[in-house]
Amino acid sequence: MPAKVLVTGGAGYIGSHACKALAAAGYVPVTYDNFVTGWREAVKFGPCEEGDLLDRARLDQVIAAHKPVAVMHFGALSQVGEAMRAPGKYWRGNVCASLNLIEATVDAGIRDFVFSSTCATYGDHDGVVLDETTPQQPLNAYGASKRAIEDMLSDFGSASGLRSVIFRYFNVAGADPDGEVGEFHQPETHLIPLILDAVDGKRPALTIHGTDYPTPDGTCIRDYVHVMDLVDAHVLGLNWLRAGTGLANGGTEVFCLGTGNGFSVREVLDHSGVVTNRPVPTEEGPRRGGDAIKLVSGSEKAGRVLGWRPERSTLPQMIADAWRWHQTGHYAS
Repeated sequence: MPAKVLVTGGAGYIGSHACKALAAAGYVPVTYDNFVTGWREAVKFGPCEEGDLLDRARLDQVIAAHKPVAVMHFGALSQVGEAMRAPGKYWRGNVCASLNLIEATVDAGIRDFVFSSTCATYGDHDGVVLDETTPQQPLNAYGASKRAIEDMLSDFGSASGLRSVIFRYFNVAGADPDGEVGEFHQPETHLIPLILDAVDGKRPALTIHGTDYPTPDGTCIRDYVHVMDLVDAHVLGLNWLRAGTGLANGGTEVFCLGTGNGFSVREVLDHSGVVTNRPVPTEEGPRRGGDAIKLVSGSEKAGRVLGWRPERSTLPQMIADAWRWHQTGHYAS
């Protein structure tokens, strides 16, 4: 019988694509989601279990019923602006919830854990291609809460033999080329779907948050990774853990996932206009608190150790796949 993997946040954008990738790799993904931001229609590739990560009894019940061989943890709050306004929500919803999950994992005898972290743990390192050794100086409670979870995994690795892979990455874009799942948030906060909403007339314009940054065109620069490349890395990380070659006695291994190339907001706008063959209405607004100037990440280690290559992570490809999903496949709102 195929091995099961508990996927927290499996009804969300990245989690649902991870479930598809896991199923294609021969696993049975078991989605665990509270459906606050996830979509039931996105759970298509394995069993669905509704529950909150803060509910330890429910976690224990689901783990006992399915007996997963590993955990893949995507469930989290992730809006930078909200994290600036309500830090307690992020410490509770990310850190306390993850502690619950990690303890449930260890108590059930599960040894392998894949964690979806973020390069927001680094803060602002202008002009530097970030790697696994770059100092972590988060600018907000979102990045700080993710860094705390990384620390917890390290501690549990030392104390209990838990083996974990931690992935740090920036902006995720694109959609499943087959159109089975895609990106859909309410409210939407990610740049490319916001641009496509503006192109499609679903919002009057795309607001550019800050045009006076010290960059060539005055707008923030970010590294973008295609969601299918990203989840492929998670499956490679899981298989690497299960092989037991790198962390046989427990511990953590961190991998950055990026292309090493950054694009400004205006560059993404320009490419979006070309891909959709439509004008993108825009308006200028003030900077948002907690936004770094430039965040770009390399992936040399992930390539060397895991054999990962971001093959779909070109800006035209990511926008084209997102545009196809935008036109054909939304979940019920």
